[in-house]
Amino acid sequence: MVPKNNELLISEDFYSIQCEGISTGVPSWFVRLSQCNLNCGASNKFVNELKKDKNDYSNQNLVGDLEKEGTASWTCDSIPVWIRGTNRPFDYLIDRWVAEGEFQNIMSGLTHIIWTGGEPCLPMHQKSIINFNHYIHYLENISIESYASMSKYKMYQEIETNGTCYIKDKLFLMLDQINCSPKLSNSGMPENKRIIPAVIKRITEHFNHQFKFVISTEEDIKEMFSTFIEPFQIDLKNVVCMPGLSKQEDFHERTRFVLEMAKKYHFRGMTRLHISAWDQVTGV
Repeated sequence: MVPKNNELLISEDFYSIQCEGISTGVPSWFVRLSQCNLNCGASNKFVNELKKDKNDYSNQNLVGDLEKEGTASWTCDSIPVWIRGTNRPFDYLIDRWVAEGEFQNIMSGLTHIIWTGGEPCLPMHQKSIINFNHYIHYLENISIESYASMSKYKMYQEIETNGTCYIKDKLFLMLDQINCSPKLSNSGMPENKRIIPAVIKRITEHFNHQFKFVISTEEDIKEMFSTFIEPFQIDLKNVVCMPGLSKQEDFHERTRFVLEMAKKYHFRGMTRLHISAWDQVTGV
């Protein structure tokens, strides 16, 4: 399914708090766009079978076949959500913001927009996000002229990407923050699919970027350094690590592990606050 020029292919959207990375704690509207070019912890066959299944597996701690086999140590928790999606007109999202009383907060940047997925940097999604930005500028009460001259109208847009799709200039310049989550071998994905040098270099050129890694063992950290940080000369000030974590019962132990590793390796150690607060991985 491909969105038209005036649509977004949305799996889910909701108002919550950013609970990962450098924007942790910020009120945010999440827009999860459908489809991904990676399916960490699961094979293509597994994902295709899941698409056919009518049951709702979101927030059920899905374990993919690669994780079960031991070739991955975690499974992407949003697979059950991003495998499906609906083409929504731009007005759908704006109407949602108005109905929830968040329109002005979003337009002023008080509430962040989080473009997530799936993979929001797939070419079809980049085009839709760019077109959405043009559309919202031309709303009757936010003309392109007033948007440029009035500081109170400045959306703050973050994008969450796996770092394998090149971000084109138009979108690159629109984004206020790039949250890149490169995948290590613990994802079960082949190296030639998860490490795309030109894309990683591109992201390092953005004025506000972070590289966010999921780590489960100290070996993951060593791999992070040898395959990403050292080859691409990524500044540790822009590196965030969080635990492979999907259950509330594991929250304290896994968070403690990451913080101890942060002390040792000097990256920014963080966690997944939504697991602690809601014991859910998506939709919160």
